[in-house]
Amino acid sequence: MRLVIADTGPLNYLILIGHIGLLPVLFEKVVLPTTVQSELASRKAPPFVRDWVANLPAWVEVREAPLSQAEDASLKGIDAGEKAAIQLAVSLHADLLLMDDRKGVNAAQRKGLRVTGTLGILDLAAQRGLAEFAQAVEQLRQTNFRVPQTLLDALLEKHKEKRGRV
Repeated sequence: MRLVIADTGPLNYLILIGHIGLLPVLFEKVVLPTTVQSELASRKAPPFVRDWVANLPAWVEVREAPLSQAEDASLKGIDAGEKAAIQLAVSLHADLLLMDDRKGVNAAQRKGLRVTGTLGILDLAAQRGLAEFAQAVEQLRQTNFRVPQTLLDALLEKHKEKRGRV
């Protein structure tokens, strides 16, 4: 089993588009920092997301990020949830960190962490026949998810070509 830590963004978007069930299939278990759990339960979060976090599935584990690294200067200016996810991933020697925020992703990669985001999860799921990539992207477009168009076009083309070969 791979140790996977999640930040708020990918969970939020996968819940909103009805694809949160991909995570236990792809990774078995996902660990959330308590800060991420709080962000998902916040009044700012969509009601559907708050409902999900209020009734966490068995494949989700919540852990406190280590306090000893709370003032890590390399994480200055990074959101609290992202910071906690990075710190927890480093302390637990996670195999993968789920995160979308570019600044957080860059900081995590500088610490040697392997990172993927919402699109990476959907890409992996589509490669394994668990999701239809273009359909999931269309659902993401109905949210406030932001992504560089060039990246999105490349992934859509990849999956279009793959479908053409089947």
